[in-house]
Amino acid sequence: MAQFDYFVVFAEMRTGSNFLESNLNAFDGLACHGEAFNPHFIGYPNRDEILGIAQAARDDDPKRLLREVKKAPGLNGFRYFHDHDPRIFDRVMDDPKCAKIVLTRNPVDSYVSWKIAQATGQWKLTDSKARKDGKAEFEAEEFAAHLAALQSFQVTLLNRLQCTGQTAFYVAYEDLQSLDVMNGLAAWLGIDARLDALDKSLKVQNPSALSDKVSNFSQMTDALSGLDTFNLTRTPNFEPRRGAAVPTYHASSTAPLLYLPVRGGPSDPILDWMRALDGADAATKMSQNDLRDWMRTHSGHRSFSVLRHPLERAHAVFCHRILNIGAGSYGGIRTTLTKRYSLPLPQDPADGDFDKVAHRAAFAAFLDFLKANLAGQTGIRVDPDWASQAKIVEGFAEFVLPDRLMRQGTVTHELAELAATVGIDAPPTLSDRQTDVPFQLIDIYDAEIEKLCRAAYARDYLMFGFEDWQPS
Repeated sequence: MAQFDYFVVFAEMRTGSNFLESNLNAFDGLACHGEAFNPHFIGYPNRDEILGIAQAARDDDPKRLLREVKKAPGLNGFRYFHDHDPRIFDRVMDDPKCAKIVLTRNPVDSYVSWKIAQATGQWKLTDSKARKDGKAEFEAEEFAAHLAALQSFQVTLLNRLQCTGQTAFYVAYEDLQSLDVMNGLAAWLGIDARLDALDKSLKVQNPSALSDKVSNFSQMTDALSGLDTFNLTRTPNFEPRRGAAVPTYHASSTAPLLYLPVRGGPSDPILDWMRALDGADAATKMSQNDLRDWMRTHSGHRSFSVLRHPLERAHAVFCHRILNIGAGSYGGIRTTLTKRYSLPLPQDPADGDFDKVAHRAAFAAFLDFLKANLAGQTGIRVDPDWASQAKIVEGFAEFVLPDRLMRQGTVTHELAELAATVGIDAPPTLSDRQTDVPFQLIDIYDAEIEKLCRAAYARDYLMFGFEDWQPS
């Protein structure tokens, strides 16, 4: 009797998953169906279906496609990234008849490869003559987010495998060039077929050294020197495990104050306040070890976070991440929300036809989406920008809980009170830099909008005692 009914390749963008898939498909009896549960397409871009299941049918019931994968001739599987349909993750992880293959790559290499692909528009290479030259520009905050996402997902995989008594076949990016490893993987999967040579259709796109591929290499090395030393390519044996998003925390350089931001909240004015408090060196970002050192050297330190009314936060995120088509926009999610979830979003929010009525309709549809998304009923990730504030505060506890949870409506005097507790009698004035465009919440607010938000964020309203939104 076969040990496995199907398989999943846990990977990420630019880890070599296309090359691994091409070699898996070269074995008789194996078939890998691409990114079968990517929320933005099915299998591959411009593909309409997998095994007779269309994208719309998959979105309505992802388990239906999973059943077809199990039933297909031979041993079938798919690639799964951390931001793919979360509804399928638990079912796959709890199934010992699903073979787990974990593909990893040095996170710096995968980040640089991703940046070059973005710059050149070339995501695969089958002919070296068609190769496009390009360089990556390293951005420290973007890399920190990239690293945090990779590490968090790897820790989740490891924990779930341990809790269910399963093991996985780990493959590093460098192993993909080993015929013996590929044949060993086939043996582990229970396939009798063996390869005589690896697939040659895909070519390495950027074989040069990192120093030749990064335009600001010296800045990159300076930024990386402050990170803890660990090796994500050899998971699960890496340290430290960081569930809390410590690199996003902001510590004052002179005052013993630590700000734990809630994504989607009023972070910009708070950071302005901290910079005004300290001067040019304020609001440094740290690793866990750096933050522990800061705590030791700042006796009597106080930490705080700022909660925002769920409706005000949802509207700000809607305007900045979804409605917006410029910097900061979630372009892929925006497209999927329009095509798959029928959000009436304009191609350009500056279009004169997009008035307050249209804005309200689009925002109401977004609130409907949030209710389903936070309940795990959509194929799109629960992004930190719109995750419930209760969940985010729970995440703080993995490293440090805030001494004080403030409210945006009263944050000015609460910050002054907090500053006084650490000996600052005349704190700076809090600025207000955040304005929603093209319309503000007050322009579209009514009882129905409030009701939709309460349905989506019922736990935040309950846990933090939020009342109906009132304009400040």
